[in-house]
Amino acid sequence: MIERLDDSFANVDPQEAYRAALDAGIVVHRIDPLNGETPLEALRDELTPNARFYVRNHFGIPNLDASSWRLHVGGLVQNRLELTLNDLQNIPAHERVATLECAGNGRASLEPQVAGEPWRFGAVSAAQWTGVPLVEVLDRAGIKAQACELVFRGADRGQLHEGGDTIYFERSLSVETARSCGALLAYAMNGEPLPPVHGYPLRVVVPGWYAMASVKWLTEIEAVSRPFTGHYQSDTYFFEAERDGRVVREPARLQRVRSLILEPAPRVQVARGELVVRGVAWSGAAPIVSVEVSVSGGPWQKARCNGQAAPGALTSWEAIVRVDGSGEASLRARATDQTGATQPETPPWNRLGYGNNAVHEVRVQAS
Repeated sequence: MIERLDDSFANVDPQEAYRAALDAGIVVHRIDPLNGETPLEALRDELTPNARFYVRNHFGIPNLDASSWRLHVGGLVQNRLELTLNDLQNIPAHERVATLECAGNGRASLEPQVAGEPWRFGAVSAAQWTGVPLVEVLDRAGIKAQACELVFRGADRGQLHEGGDTIYFERSLSVETARSCGALLAYAMNGEPLPPVHGYPLRVVVPGWYAMASVKWLTEIEAVSRPFTGHYQSDTYFFEAERDGRVVREPARLQRVRSLILEPAPRVQVARGELVVRGVAWSGAAPIVSVEVSVSGGPWQKARCNGQAAPGALTSWEAIVRVDGSGEASLRARATDQTGATQPETPPWNRLGYGNNAVHEVRVQAS
């Protein structure tokens, strides 16, 4: 076991972080720990501004000093590493655009309701991340053959219930996945140092995976010989549902294919006739190949996807449709990725409320 970070550091003042989130337009669900959604209009651009990037925390926000912070790499390795931020920044930098999405995005739409943060649709954002490829650090450490997983530990810690033991946010990846998924040890976000709320001074970014894998405030990487069974690996972040009379559990990993309508906004007045509908789509498994729009239950019409449908990025799209008649009209959108996966008509219910990628619907008033 790697020696843990000194717990003497303080957390960011929750009220200060809350006020900054409100000022940026974040839709806050909880103040401490801070959790809030990106306003959907902020998703219109390829990159989400840092201040409006959605926030998902389990504990307080560590206020770390980069001058004393270290990344420890140990366990089943040939060479134990203790890297400073300067050490990492002296390695040739890589950049990549990646979309992060909370596995619970869309939970509020599930019926029956489930426990957890009542995310609507804004627990998703995209950024350009700058840092060091994870494989570069793994190669320097020399992962031993008997290692099967890598455990990533953040500095954020707390208790799951009053009087309980203090735990850290920890997640693991198989060694094979860690080498093949394109993960980045990121120290910059949209050309700026990581904000404290998003993991300063270093976080993991695992493209395509639900964001619990992208551990913030990273302090330790440990190679282990057995599957990791920490709380945030084994007791949560899985799909659980009943099939054929038995309970089936599967880990939440790749983001499911999804699209959102950004324009027009819900409940706005629109003129009858032609209407421009715009939105974004993404998938963790493969690039988006098509988006379709339907008006008030009518046939699906192809939308035009703009720019490159790169894996991990938000793909913007638009469609010109007709709204005939007055009164309420429903606009629906669904995306399909390169694997052939398409959004379902109804939310895939599961006990913890993860992975709701049902067809998105917006209702407007036509006149």
